[in-house]
Amino acid sequence: MYRTNLIIPPSFQGNLNNSLLLIKTRMLKEEIWIEKYRPKKLDDIVGQDEVIKRLKSYVQSRNLPHLLFSGPPGVGKTAAALCVARELFGENWVNNFTELNASDERGIDVVRNKIKNFARTSPLGEAEFKIIFLDEADALTSDAQSALRRTMEKYTSSCRFILSCNYSSKIIEPIQSRCAVYRFKPISSAAVEERVRHIAKVEAVNLSDDGMDAIKYVAAGDMRRAINALQAAAMLDKNVNMDAIYKTTATAKPEEVMELIKLAIDGNFMKARAKLDFLLIEQGLSGEDIIGQIYRAMFDMAIPDRLKVELIDHIGEIDFRMAEGANERIQLEALIAHFILCGANKK
Repeated sequence: MYRTNLIIPPSFQGNLNNSLLLIKTRMLKEEIWIEKYRPKKLDDIVGQDEVIKRLKSYVQSRNLPHLLFSGPPGVGKTAAALCVARELFGENWVNNFTELNASDERGIDVVRNKIKNFARTSPLGEAEFKIIFLDEADALTSDAQSALRRTMEKYTSSCRFILSCNYSSKIIEPIQSRCAVYRFKPISSAAVEERVRHIAKVEAVNLSDDGMDAIKYVAAGDMRRAINALQAAAMLDKNVNMDAIYKTTATAKPEEVMELIKLAIDGNFMKARAKLDFLLIEQGLSGEDIIGQIYRAMFDMAIPDRLKVELIDHIGEIDFRMAEGANERIQLEALIAHFILCGANKK
């Protein structure tokens, strides 16, 4: 959820509320697309060719070690775990597979009770072992991870663990050493486009070229976000273009962010501040949204590398202050002021 302390104008708030209500009403009538189009086989997962190649070899041998999937959200970690279970166990995969989310239950009790109780029972059917998929395992406390390490050792004959995390550095070394680690990379723009256009075709959505470009920008390598963006826009109109994508995802157009940066570097403080007001108040973006887009835009700026490094360093400082609870408006205006000072020094 996006957080902002700003007051949204009544006219914008009314339109936004009506649009969200319409989206929610229509979504009740049809399935969420990220679930509807979730891969059912390893071959259906896009953008992770090397990882999928190795997972398929485990399926062919009918055996696998403990696995650790690491990578950003929306790149296929959960889908890969489910596909491995389906292809190993066939129709009875549900009976020999359990999924837990460590961000919901992160203490040592979940390891001692739920995980241990499932691991100690024998697999059903002709399966030689069961699979426990522990999503967001990096949210487990250190005590819970230590208990999990012992459980992984004790029940390895009847159970395999697949751990998923965003940051493998948050998983203790004893667990990492017991797992085959696979690092999932952000989905390429080409893979995102291929999958999104396929879904648009099946759902009879007329997706324009600029709408596709907007989805790739919004997704930033996250397939889940790309599909959600398409569905949210398609709920309002089957003709999806760039404007629809940016409005339904609370994202500023890249050229507007670029204009804000150029105005600041050129020393036009009041114009830059007015553009900031437009993004914050008229479009209803949060400071967190804007700072993230400013950072992304920096790499497309035609400015000296030394200046770019200095600006990015200050963007990081402002982002940290906002994360610690500093006033978003003051920090963003301070960032604009710093850009102006850096631009003046460059001249």
